[in-house]
Amino acid sequence: MDFNASLRRAIKTGIVILGQHNTQKCIKEGKAQIVVIAKNCPEKFRANISSYENLFIHTFEGSSVALGKSCGKPFMVSTLAVVDPGESDILSLKRV
Repeated sequence: MDFNASLRRAIKTGIVILGQHNTQKCIKEGKAQIVVIAKNCPEKFRANISSYENLFIHTFEGSSVALGKSCGKPFMVSTLAVVDPGESDILSLKRV
């Protein structure tokens, strides 16, 4: 699986929530199927969402700048939540 291609396809055809505040809200509402966190995401946020059970968290090996570029956005994205993968196979990360 090509993570970047799968992420872009999810953004284009599904529902993906960007940003710490919106991601946390999505998690609290129980809508997030998978959460992706940039390697340099603040530890406080990481610890906060790690407390949720049955939440799959994938650490993106690049920075928030690189994650933003992977999303096709011209800004930093430190975290995102996939609500609906659309035509993407990004949820296959859960099985790895």
